[in-house]
Amino acid sequence: MEDLKKNKSIPKRFVGKVVIITASTQGIGFGIAQRLGQEGASIVISSRKQKNVDEAVEKLKSKGIEVSGLVCHVSNKEQRKSLIEKTIQKYGTIDVIVSNAAANPSVDPILEMKEPVLDKLWDINVKASILLLQDAAPYMKSGSSVVIISSIAGYQPSPALSMYSVTKTALFGLTKALAAEMAPDTRVNCVAPGFVSTHFASFLTDNDDIRKGLKAKTMLNRLGTTEDMAAATAFLASDDASYITGETVVVAGGMQSRL
Repeated sequence: MEDLKKNKSIPKRFVGKVVIITASTQGIGFGIAQRLGQEGASIVISSRKQKNVDEAVEKLKSKGIEVSGLVCHVSNKEQRKSLIEKTIQKYGTIDVIVSNAAANPSVDPILEMKEPVLDKLWDINVKASILLLQDAAPYMKSGSSVVIISSIAGYQPSPALSMYSVTKTALFGLTKALAAEMAPDTRVNCVAPGFVSTHFASFLTDNDDIRKGLKAKTMLNRLGTTEDMAAATAFLASDDASYITGETVVVAGGMQSRL
């Protein structure tokens, strides 16, 4: 993100806006929080662990960003409701929600995956976005925006990401359905990131051979960065995309992305 500041001025598209981002204390979620905060938004970040929330809040505050942080495991009903209610209590509105939380608890093949693991994948990767928006929708007024974070894996499942990939495919359809339901006041779009070197993806990207293979599948011969994903998310959430809804933007360096 510092490179972005050195190379070009950051627009201020979110001044006066309130943004909630789930799973936003590290990786892509943190990158999105930083980008939108630098563009002027008041940011509400969340994560499962208080320590991670506190550390991320301090990092963002040190950059001059208006930020609050709350513990929120997205599969926890009370914590989801608290995230929305406390945001409204402090800021009075919600302009943007970025649904970024995801889990991949198993690399087992689908036909060998235990039912509790299947339930966890659906609960966190798909259901949580729906339930969070059920709580938030009454507070989202005309001109508001939702961005759902999916994955390039939703187009091209790999053996290590089989059921995870299926849940990410489901988010493409969810984006279309929610866009129709929430129109015309709220736009709903999706970002499908390619592979990024984050803690979440480290079991793939830290392996030299796998990393080289992933890079070779791109046209740009590199992995993505959190800044790449944050820039695409910021565009879709902003008024620059005011005539875009129900769409998925693939940010994957040219990796194949067709179902």
